[in-house]
Amino acid sequence: MKLRDIETKDEVLAILSETDPQAIEKIHKEAYDVKVENIGSKVYLRGLIELSNICIKNCLYCGIRKDNDHVHRYELSDKQVLEAAQFAWEAGYGSLVLQAGERISSEYVGKVTRLVREIKEISEGKLGISLSLGEQSRDVYREWFDAGAHRYLLRIESSNPELYSKIHPANNLHSWERRVQALKDLKEIGYQTGTGVMIGLPYQTLEDLADDLMFIKSMGIHMVGMGPYLTHSETPMGSLGITTTDLSLTLKMVAALRLLLPKINIAATTAMQVVDPEGREKAVLAGANIIMPNMTITEVRESYQIYENKPGIKDDAAISKTKLEMNLEKNGIEIGWGEWGDSRAFVRK
Repeated sequence: MKLRDIETKDEVLAILSETDPQAIEKIHKEAYDVKVENIGSKVYLRGLIELSNICIKNCLYCGIRKDNDHVHRYELSDKQVLEAAQFAWEAGYGSLVLQAGERISSEYVGKVTRLVREIKEISEGKLGISLSLGEQSRDVYREWFDAGAHRYLLRIESSNPELYSKIHPANNLHSWERRVQALKDLKEIGYQTGTGVMIGLPYQTLEDLADDLMFIKSMGIHMVGMGPYLTHSETPMGSLGITTTDLSLTLKMVAALRLLLPKINIAATTAMQVVDPEGREKAVLAGANIIMPNMTITEVRESYQIYENKPGIKDDAAISKTKLEMNLEKNGIEIGWGEWGDSRAFVRK
């Protein structure tokens, strides 16, 4: 099997279909080597602040979906967000991520704009800012970009419109076409644009996953956050009783993506830790280069669970940082302290 310079769906599919342990180990090693040659060996940290779990959407797999009445809803105050940002800056993180359930009210949009500006101010412009706040209008994306955000993560979850429709309710709030248009808007505005998919979804095939990676390539995406499909019992899809218990397919997806697109940023996501306590570190050794340690205040972490058994919900930001450093050091992985770690696939306009 050719590993270097893969270009086609069939080559991706061959990697995803591999079952021989020695061959899989070789794929991981090759992907890691390609990463080092193209973007270096460092891992870059994005301190994650879960701004709010209030959401207008009803995605069929998500624990913070609008119709889940068992969730305690919250929204962090400006002070709480800025304190977390201050911690990130002082701790040597190069960037942070503001993530939340999806909302579009003018008051909420204004709050995000204000927070982005204030984070830039308190960090003297040194903290990179990524947003993961769902589908918004082009004008809102522009407003947040002008305020100082420069990366945006909007996961497609599946590049197959039919599969997308099976995991999202059939109403006017969910449209695969609108999701794709939002990604195009983000790119055109000038964001480093990220997307991602769930791996191991019900109804999903290996061919779907290969198509997902080809979609990422065709869209000219700069960064990717993907992880294993995990269930939440208080969701319609949770009742199917299907969840990912093996990390191997996710690691093959990471490796295949690195071989397909050597210069992009690939996140080792928290969901990987649920399947394997060292899942993030294994993903780094298979080609990932971004980790997003949680900096949300402990009091609300339990309320932001898209899937169940999320790790670290009892830890504070300092404990999360210490645990991560120890795990990375144990695996010989260097951290790019104080660096933005921009995607090498991104070309500034």
